[in-house]
Amino acid sequence: MPGPNRAPRGGYAKPKNMAKTIRRLVGYLTKSKLPLVAVFLFLMLSVFTNLGGSYMMRDIINSFIWSGCTDFAGLALSVGKLVGVYLIGCVATYCQSAVMVRLAQRGVNRLRKDLFDSLQSLPLSYFDKHPHGELMSRFTNDADNVQMALEQSVVSLCSSCLMFVGLVAMMLFINWKLFLVTALLLIVTVYLFRTLGGRSRKYYQQQQSALGDVNGEIQEIIEGLKVVKAFTHEEQAKEDFRKLNTAYRDAAQKANFYSIMIMPVSGNLMNISYALTAAFGGLLSVLQGFDLGGLVVYLNYSKQVGQPLNQISQQMTTLLSALAGAERIFDVMDTKPEVDEGTVTLIEVEKDANGTLSPFNGKGHSHTWAWKTPRTSGMALVPVLAEGDVLTELGQAVREKTGLKLLLPGEDSPDGIWVRVAADGTLIEVQDLASLAGHGWAWKYPDHNHNASLHLIRGAVRNVPGEDYYLTELKGAVRFSHVDFSYVPGKRILHDVSVYANPGQKIAFVGSTGAGKTTITNLINRFYEIEGGMITYDGINVRSIRKDDLRRSLGAVLQDTHLFTGTIMDNIRYGRLDATDEECIAAAKSANAHSFIRRLPDGYNTMVTGDGANLSQGQRQLLAIARAAVADPPVMILDEATSSIDTRTEALIQKGMDALMDGRTVFVIAHRLSTVRNSNCIVVIEHGEIEEKGSHDQLLEKRGRYYRLYTGQFQLS
Repeated sequence: MPGPNRAPRGGYAKPKNMAKTIRRLVGYLTKSKLPLVAVFLFLMLSVFTNLGGSYMMRDIINSFIWSGCTDFAGLALSVGKLVGVYLIGCVATYCQSAVMVRLAQRGVNRLRKDLFDSLQSLPLSYFDKHPHGELMSRFTNDADNVQMALEQSVVSLCSSCLMFVGLVAMMLFINWKLFLVTALLLIVTVYLFRTLGGRSRKYYQQQQSALGDVNGEIQEIIEGLKVVKAFTHEEQAKEDFRKLNTAYRDAAQKANFYSIMIMPVSGNLMNISYALTAAFGGLLSVLQGFDLGGLVVYLNYSKQVGQPLNQISQQMTTLLSALAGAERIFDVMDTKPEVDEGTVTLIEVEKDANGTLSPFNGKGHSHTWAWKTPRTSGMALVPVLAEGDVLTELGQAVREKTGLKLLLPGEDSPDGIWVRVAADGTLIEVQDLASLAGHGWAWKYPDHNHNASLHLIRGAVRNVPGEDYYLTELKGAVRFSHVDFSYVPGKRILHDVSVYANPGQKIAFVGSTGAGKTTITNLINRFYEIEGGMITYDGINVRSIRKDDLRRSLGAVLQDTHLFTGTIMDNIRYGRLDATDEECIAAAKSANAHSFIRRLPDGYNTMVTGDGANLSQGQRQLLAIARAAVADPPVMILDEATSSIDTRTEALIQKGMDALMDGRTVFVIAHRLSTVRNSNCIVVIEHGEIEEKGSHDQLLEKRGRYYRLYTGQFQLS
């Protein structure tokens, strides 16, 4: 909000690199160069008609008024010309304002769009370091200041500069001796603007800071009003607010005093200048024959010459604050975006009775997915012999042992074909190595220590000679190998974490608050990058998978559910935007949300506002489960979705989650140990390290930390 004299409440904020900021900001206006040229021409025309119209008064006074001429037709013609010039100036001013407003609106619209697009590409770590309110102010305060400056301040500043230069030039042209008197008062006026303006800006900065304290106190007290009343601290709250409000009043009073004082003081100085100029001009008329028309026009110009200076002082404050806001916007836009060097993509496929994969080209969804890996990705697809967790590449010795051999490549088979030697010596082609017991395919690529490593592929494989890609079925096998991670360099959160989940398994993480449980799940979908070790997904290093495709294969139900403004149906469909109404309803039924949705006033068309403030915590959680269910991901992450609800609702949500987890690989973060008893593996994490892991029964037999937690001898902090 601008204060009196249009000084911004934030005070005199200067950009750090003004030239660079101006160039970038002008770029948003010069996408349409013709309108910008038109604005400049209209601006020049408006200034010249203003100056020229005033100067035309000299001839009218000298030729018709002072001389006593009775040529009324000539007088009417001269007055008509004067009116015509001023009308042209009015039209030029209107056109210049209309075109500039249009340019400014379009430019700031593009600026906001580019800013929003930039935010979408930033990593989550950026939002961890920058408060949401600070980022919101880029779209509101900073963008609004830029828009106001482009619409008004830029044109007004240019107009004032041209007008000042034009007035000085015309005054020198009319009588340079008179200008010496005017120049003396102009110097005093400029000094006044700098002194009073500087003090005003200083107190406006204090006012802005005090206003922030007042607003923060109001917001905090309103949000915590129940606590205030519960501890009967109303009087203390009143006293704290009184002190902050008084500090704000004192700063605002001083800021407005100096700001308001500029206008009357400068106005009086201009009146003094006018009086001295009139007296000196009268002497020149008597002693040196200075014409009366020239004196009148000069006095008119001297009356106007202070206005451009005042406007320049006002607009510079607003303009520099807007440039500082634009620079803050550009700082966000220049932040390094989230790096994504992945080449492996996720595609829908269909699988025939023989297990052969092929890209899905039908209508709707096949609900079968595969990783599409370019042959140039740096990963080799190799046949392996699997004995437990030990993988052995099918080299010559293994081939002789198993009766397999690779025929040399030919025209029909550039990569060669695998055959098995029958008892009679004939060669039988093997279409699918996985059909042979103990044999299958694996990815071969360097691990985190740059050593060649093998990673088993558990699903079907498409390896057709001549195609520039491989297809491997998405099954949901996730493996952490010696993973290290820190949010802040030097403060290790995870250290040497190794854990795996095979397709369809449920892995639970338990441990104290801050132990690193949620961090592990955040690393699976690459919200953050690990410092050491490796994470693989279906044998593929997650760094090689394009982030959008990786996250599309994962679903999440979090403890803090976020719902968007829209209908119930819209919020469920957010899991998969092309889902039909029938699929959304089916997902709601599977999540046990259908019954409560039917009882809402408008059913699935009921509007959700305020992050679901019109719904209970349990209802919001059921909608989050339905949203994850409609996405139909093969891997699910559940971050303790039942910790803040009642037992009856928990039973409904647990039933919905059980349906959601069926047949999927699931990672569960648990605080209530009763919810993880049926997990395939329970991982106990403390201080970023795995303390123990195993099934529920295995951990109880160990009588370690999990046993103490489960039997109540130790509580999670």
